[in-house]
Amino acid sequence: MRVVKKIDIYLLRNFLWLFLATFFIAIFILLMQFMWMHVNDLVGKGISLGVLSEFFIYATASVIPLALPLAILLSSLIAFGNLAEKSELTAMKAAGISLFRILRPLAIAVAILSVGAFYFSNNVLPKSQAKLWALIFSLRQKSPELQIPVGEFYDEIHGYNIYVRNKTRDGDLLNLMIYDYSSGFEDAKVMVADTGRLRASTDKRFLVLDLINGESFENLNQKQQRATRTTQNIPYRRETFSHKRLIIDFNTDFNRYDESILDDQHVSKNVSQLLHSIDSVEHVSDARSKEQSDKLIKDRYFGREGSRTDVILPTTLSSEDVERYNLDSLWAHLSLTRKKQVYSIAQEKARNYRDQIEYNAILLEDTERYVRKHEIELYRKFTLAFACLIFFFIGAPLGAIIRKGGLGAPVVISVILFIIYYIIDNTGYKMAREALWPCWAGMWLSSFVLLPTGIFLTYKAATDSPLFNPDAWVIAWKKMVNKVQESKWFHQAKRQKN
Repeated sequence: MRVVKKIDIYLLRNFLWLFLATFFIAIFILLMQFMWMHVNDLVGKGISLGVLSEFFIYATASVIPLALPLAILLSSLIAFGNLAEKSELTAMKAAGISLFRILRPLAIAVAILSVGAFYFSNNVLPKSQAKLWALIFSLRQKSPELQIPVGEFYDEIHGYNIYVRNKTRDGDLLNLMIYDYSSGFEDAKVMVADTGRLRASTDKRFLVLDLINGESFENLNQKQQRATRTTQNIPYRRETFSHKRLIIDFNTDFNRYDESILDDQHVSKNVSQLLHSIDSVEHVSDARSKEQSDKLIKDRYFGREGSRTDVILPTTLSSEDVERYNLDSLWAHLSLTRKKQVYSIAQEKARNYRDQIEYNAILLEDTERYVRKHEIELYRKFTLAFACLIFFFIGAPLGAIIRKGGLGAPVVISVILFIIYYIIDNTGYKMAREALWPCWAGMWLSSFVLLPTGIFLTYKAATDSPLFNPDAWVIAWKKMVNKVQESKWFHQAKRQKN
């Protein structure tokens, strides 16, 4: 009993150290990929170190759902690959310890990690996601730092295009041209100056551009010309100045959004909040649909429209009376003016029905999209925890089969398996998002595909089957062909053919 406990401790120590190492490596790689996607939101904004640190923390939390399964897959594959390569796994089996007994302490550890992954995705991730996206929205609204290049037009200032031929060490702009289209392209102004100096106002809401020794050109009566659509030459105004100051609206301060703006979004909710939102929206949607359908049927389709009188039947009729009427004969006795009136009323009613149905369809479509987003996020929290278990029962048996440790073959195999998982998971997500599949089917697709793979690999490792031995596969294929040839239906089919 003591030996078994020592083996458990030995296996756990090796696995956990590898898990921590691969986990941080996976986080680093995925974090770099995330930063590359949002590089335009960060570069050139003059963001303080505190805001950048906060962004990194929230971004790290957002990549953990992908890093955790990858780390479990890679660490379990390396750990069991090392055991098999050093013949330690063979020694354990020779001592009477089965593969399932060897897997038990690590499976318990991975199960605890899966529970922790669910807790993280349910309690920590929604808050961090809300803070992250609120921060991203704030960064996107922040104006970039002024880094006007030399020898090219700069268009980062809304409504202006600035060309600078040269700069001094003190920051003065030399031989600059300003194209001002803040009032529209048709009312654009052109200014040239020998020297210019650009600075931000004290409250950082405006840019102050001082121009020295220059000229400005502006067309006059542009609005009158466009109104009359004349093509004659119009006068323009030319101004020579020794000093001219432009005040440009340009907020350079960092205004942070409150994460409360995302309170109704699916990414910021836990399981209970998601279920409550889904139930509430479905209840409201069902009530609204019933109300609108009842109104359409009762008030507009089968009933009269208030002040209007029936142009065909002047009196109220019972069902028996309607059956006795020949509508074709009634229509034939109407005058041409009356028929036009009936056609006009019928077309108007048909358009009203169509518009109301289209409006109701838009409302229902928006509601369904809202519910789908919440259901997808709900299933995602469970699929993350389940993916951790699946990847362990793929990586551990596969490491025991390939008998390769280190960072060579295990890394390549892990990356390939994870790419396959990502493609399948992303496909299922898109199918669920576009309402082509039910949400549960789309989000559980990757688990349904990989679970049989894990069961198959575990069985092969437990029975010491030569999974990657070509001769073994050839022998298995020949045995299957021989069984088919020896079967009764094969002989019957052969006799019928002859």
